[in-house]
Amino acid sequence: MTPDLSVNIAGIEFKNPVIAASGTFGYGAEFEDVIHLGKIGGLVVKGLSKEPMIGNPPPRLWETAAGMLNAIGLQNIGAQAFITEKLPHLREIKNIVVVANVFGYTREDYERTIEILNEGEGIAAYELNVSCPNTAHGGLQFGSDPRSLDEVVTTAKRVARRPLIVKLSPNVTSIAQMAYVAQEAGADALSLINTFVAMAIDPETRRPRIANVTAGLSGPAIKPIAVRMVYDAAHAVKIPVIGMGGISTAADVVEFMLAGATAVQIGTASYWDPCATEKIVDELQEWCSEHQVARLADFVGGMLLE
Repeated sequence: MTPDLSVNIAGIEFKNPVIAASGTFGYGAEFEDVIHLGKIGGLVVKGLSKEPMIGNPPPRLWETAAGMLNAIGLQNIGAQAFITEKLPHLREIKNIVVVANVFGYTREDYERTIEILNEGEGIAAYELNVSCPNTAHGGLQFGSDPRSLDEVVTTAKRVARRPLIVKLSPNVTSIAQMAYVAQEAGADALSLINTFVAMAIDPETRRPRIANVTAGLSGPAIKPIAVRMVYDAAHAVKIPVIGMGGISTAADVVEFMLAGATAVQIGTASYWDPCATEKIVDELQEWCSEHQVARLADFVGGMLLE
């Protein structure tokens, strides 16, 4: 018997729960030469803004002992260029769910970006980025304050013609509270966690390793915290949760699902192994067969306490 790996999020069917995370997978086509895009559950494209953004100055990446610092600064070609230049090719790929990550400096920016993307055929959902720590304005400023989060999600939901996934920040006092606020403002699903605000300094030069000084920490180092936050968020809301943070194996995927995630996103693992997403899908199929799991979705929230 072939295990059923499919999951459903806000009415969208994913063939398996493995989704490539925004900012780590380009616009999708960049990985065509190394993996079969149609094999993974879906992909979230680079954060898109109303106008093109050049991002932060280099250096923007630094490898840590158990992860990575990044301060790319949401460099992207802009929503309209994405629709014209990137989306037509993505539509040609069979069996791939495409999610557009949306960023803005103001509520009006989010609104306008979504209005532009509404005209793009082939986008399954929007992921509202209210958690990026690497920009001077917007992003984390919305995701760290309940009132601001409520306002930006309400604004986005009003104009979005597709399901709205809200990407939450771990840099908050209560992830459960922020999850609930997003749900009540109209979110159809949540994704978490984004990166932790962090930094590194070169002892020889006494200068920051990252030009932006602070950056976002991702990778295996944050996984146990991410699992806990997914657990907290999933128990605070009734909408689906997509988990992320240091996932690199099939066992990691199962762990997040037991904590309450319906699906997961793979990010930093793609930096040290560009084939990571596809390999994890294969591993997940094998794991389910070995453990006689007929339907993986039954594992969601299935952690045993006794």
